[in-house]
Amino acid sequence: MRCIVGPVRLLILFWAIMLAACAGDPRTSNSAYQPQGQVISVATFNVSLDGPSFGGENSSDALKAQLASGGNLRIRNIARIIQLVRPDVLLLNEFDHISDLEAGLGAFSKNYLKVSQQGTQPIDYRYLYTEQVNSGLVTDLDLDKNGVAGQLPGDAQGFGHYPGQYGMAILSRFPIELDKVRTFQRFLWRDMPEALRPGAGYGSDDNEGWYTDAEWSRLRLSSKSHWDVPIKVNNHRIHILASHPTPPVFDGAEDRNGKRNHDEIRFWRDYLQPETSRYIYDDTGKRGGLPAGSSFVIAGDLNASIVDGEARIEGIAGLLGHSLVNNFFKPVSRGGAENKPWLPHANTHTATWGIRSDYVLPSHHGLQVLSSGVFWPAMNEPDHDLVTSRHASSDHRLVWIRLLLKQP
Repeated sequence: MRCIVGPVRLLILFWAIMLAACAGDPRTSNSAYQPQGQVISVATFNVSLDGPSFGGENSSDALKAQLASGGNLRIRNIARIIQLVRPDVLLLNEFDHISDLEAGLGAFSKNYLKVSQQGTQPIDYRYLYTEQVNSGLVTDLDLDKNGVAGQLPGDAQGFGHYPGQYGMAILSRFPIELDKVRTFQRFLWRDMPEALRPGAGYGSDDNEGWYTDAEWSRLRLSSKSHWDVPIKVNNHRIHILASHPTPPVFDGAEDRNGKRNHDEIRFWRDYLQPETSRYIYDDTGKRGGLPAGSSFVIAGDLNASIVDGEARIEGIAGLLGHSLVNNFFKPVSRGGAENKPWLPHANTHTATWGIRSDYVLPSHHGLQVLSSGVFWPAMNEPDHDLVTSRHASSDHRLVWIRLLLKQP
């Protein structure tokens, strides 16, 4: 018996070492094991590509100019990261919504991703998706309580200096089922049962809270949007559940951003099951959430962590602990551990200021996790120059997960 147990333990130890060695680097982990069946990778990346990042003020024009040029170093570095990781499906957060697809997402794909960056292999995403968001969508209300109504950025449905700032986009190598896409941009916050209305005592009527009843009746839940974008991989349908909740900071004792962050995250928790999603309606008026037994991947910069940061923990904890969500494999990197070595969970961080902010969370149903990681090379590793600062690429890191599609 001893001569059997010993080799088994050695084999387990060997694979544990291999997995640890490959953590965060898809170039090695993708070649370590090639399973039978359809394998796809899904990633999220907050790229911080908006007009003001390139000298613009109140529009995406400066970004459009750089996307057209193909020569901006920071955008080239972002493209190189994507080319190195090579996700099959990619959600971009903080990519300005530009209604002219060819001038926005199409230009990024054509002039950067389809062009070799420092010798990397170009990548072609045949299917692109983007849609309107709430950031910069001005109202005639005084939502930030500065005494002036209808003023950007604080009186918009979502914080933004112009419509479309901090938008979202999806790039896919597999077909997007456009006729089945659901968006929830106009879902009203008040229509969520037991919504966390920002604190009482801050409005003209103590019973109203920070927002007056008139304001509360018109305020949308999504600071950007919530999207359910089905991707068809052969005979498999995978729902990409994309969002970018507001940061839970930059407010006061009323905690309007902290509560909104919580409820934006809670939206997905409720959406996953028919019995908890009955109150939800999309922008066409269709009610309900995911059909039972769906395969999904929740992706985006959720701006919340259960161990670091200032978010209301119960929001993100409720999602990570959901019975349908596979959070067992936590993407890690050596660069993250090196960035904040005094923090015990630093290897799971996805943003330079030190939290796990960006998530790719697959369903248990229909999907098996093979590997995952955060693209964050340590100082002594290749391509560390791509992540030295926000000016090199972004203050967030690309997070990826590699999945085996189970036979239906």
